[in-house]
Amino acid sequence: MYTSWTWLFWPWILSIGLAVYGIYCLRKHLIGEANVYEQLAIVTSAFTWLTLVPPAHFNGFLEGWPFVFFFVYHYFFFFSVTVRKRLYGDYYPREHDPKWDVSPNNLHRILFCVGIMVAHWLAAFEGPELHLIPGGWSNLGIWGLIMLTLFMQYHSTLYLAKYSEKVVVPTAVVQFGPYRWVRHPIYASTMLLFVTYFAALQAPFSALFVVAVCLMYYGQKAKLEEALMVETFGERYLEYMNKAKYKFIPFVY
Repeated sequence: MYTSWTWLFWPWILSIGLAVYGIYCLRKHLIGEANVYEQLAIVTSAFTWLTLVPPAHFNGFLEGWPFVFFFVYHYFFFFSVTVRKRLYGDYYPREHDPKWDVSPNNLHRILFCVGIMVAHWLAAFEGPELHLIPGGWSNLGIWGLIMLTLFMQYHSTLYLAKYSEKVVVPTAVVQFGPYRWVRHPIYASTMLLFVTYFAALQAPFSALFVVAVCLMYYGQKAKLEEALMVETFGERYLEYMNKAKYKFIPFVY
């Protein structure tokens, strides 16, 4: 029955159209021509195919957590944009020294994106049907993790921006807020966001898979960033590394 009614319960034509438009906007973004609304279309398309399409495919309908996390993902990943608005009055990134745009090579970035997409589809496949996931007070822990994730991401971004030039170029070694516990709290909060979504869908093996994908990618990215920080701040950053011994997970890694 779900198969025959899928087009009514879940608008596949709309999601496919959004994906096509998102790819078009991404192409414009890569050449520096996308406006704010087209950048929003890119992330909305991506989050639709992460949080909504996979569970809709395996359930034939949508309810509950996928809708919640569709908006949580937007809120989470737009913190950096809201910080720019708070500090500078608009949403646009500033020109800066490109040496601070540290990132692994294109192959690793593509593999990371594919890994994140695969993990979300695995979670939708692994978890029980949406109507079997209990609601009410049993989900209080998930809401707590959502609040912790958003709190950690916002304060990590804000502290970093306050001690940076143009939000990107660090002017000091940040040792406050979440940076007291881990050296890369923004990446840690991203992993926690994914894990929280998979916990909501009751997909523990997919959560382990996405953590492995994030650790491999963010581990490389953190290594490059830390080398640049040592080059820039020298002994001050080395002292910070000795104080904050963990990269992503307090008392673990």
